Amino acid sequence: MIANKIRSLYKDIFKSYDNPSLEKHIEKIIELDTYLPHSSTFFCITNTQDLTFEYISKNMYPCVGLDIEKLKQDAMRYFWSRIHPEDVEQWLAALNALMEFTLREIPETVRKKMSYTWNYRFKNGNDEYVNIIQNTTPLEFDSAMKPIIGLAHYTVLDPKIKLQVTATAKFLNDNNEYETLYFNNFSQKLLANTVSNRERDIIRLLVLSYSSKEIGDKLNISPNTVDTHRRNILKKLNLNSTGELVGMLKLNRHLI
Repeated sequence: MIANKIRSLYKDIFKSYDNPSLEKHIEKIIELDTYLPHSSTFFCITNTQDLTFEYISKNMYPCVGLDIEKLKQDAMRYFWSRIHPEDVEQWLAALNALMEFTLREIPETVRKKMSYTWNYRFKNGNDEYVNIIQNTTPLEFDSAMKPIIGLAHYTVLDPKIKLQVTATAKFLNDNNEYETLYFNNFSQKLLANTVSNRERDIIRLLVLSYSSKEIGDKLNISPNTVDTHRRNILKKLNLNSTGELVGMLKLNRHLI
């Protein structure tokens, strides 16, 4: 019964996305939040124009231990003040690069199909730093089609996991598969300078155990082209097999 309710609410949320209404999104997301179980992920509706949180999900407190009312009151400036000092400059560079890329390279007509991901270390309510991977999907735009309202998901990871600050912009294609249009590693240049965005998408799907044919179908390319990319990836990374590649990436998912 609960699963059916969640499916119905998700359907309503994304139906409303065809004719965006912020009030409708908030109404449906609050309703959905009631049914979602506790997990290591929470979400907010962010307003980067007013620097406020339009909504904060109930999982926020179990995830990071911050008082929801204080977060609502002091909003983004308070949230940002808890980002690790060593990550602030890289985090700002990542956000700036994503915005510049969007305004320069992404046509206004397709910006609603974009999704953005970045990460940083964050001080939780116990004054301990944890890793946060933030994924934001735009909901509303200003007159210049600059995204200002977003649905942001925050995944909290153990601080022992060493992550580099990266930023990614993906586009939802006609096959409902996200394609990487932009990637940058703002800590160190590991895969950033060697693997192309197309190769990065193929790696991500290989980690999910898709075959060359299935990857080709998702990315609108032939299986032969996928196989060529796979050989080039192995050569660039000095690896002997796809199994070795997948094993390395499963241990270092922030590189994908």
